[in-house]
Amino acid sequence: MDLTVVPIEKPEDVNLILGQAHFIKTVEDLHEALAGAVPGIRFGLAFCESSGPCLVRGSGTDAELTDLAKRNALALSAGHVFLILLRGAYPINVLNAVKGVPEVCGIYCASANPVEVILAGTAQGRGIVGVVDGLKSRGIETDDDVRARKNLLRKFGYKL
Repeated sequence: MDLTVVPIEKPEDVNLILGQAHFIKTVEDLHEALAGAVPGIRFGLAFCESSGPCLVRGSGTDAELTDLAKRNALALSAGHVFLILLRGAYPINVLNAVKGVPEVCGIYCASANPVEVILAGTAQGRGIVGVVDGLKSRGIETDDDVRARKNLLRKFGYKL
């Protein structure tokens, strides 16, 4: 077995959801779930098919994000993994809809941070061992940091 780290390439203004599903119908069902969750959502998604022709399947409402999702998924080449790239929406806006898709087995991360995916490779194929989501913690928040966090949540409209 060999371990490999693959960074997800994306612009800073793009959020991602990385997960695992189990069926070729995943692409269409994820597309429908995302489009139904946020009207006018801009996204691209890709899915690593894990049997038959083993292709990267893709869909989306934004050609740039769809192409980028497919390129990242091919770099991962891990069984039944899907990647969703979002612009102008946050994972919190669609995560329950994504998790509600019957094919979805689990979510590895949902983030705007830089993400590195740790993969294990065997003679059979590749699978995700884990993810590195963002940077190492630098300390514990102060009272000023708490106020800034609460203000940011209110600015985004998530708290009153």
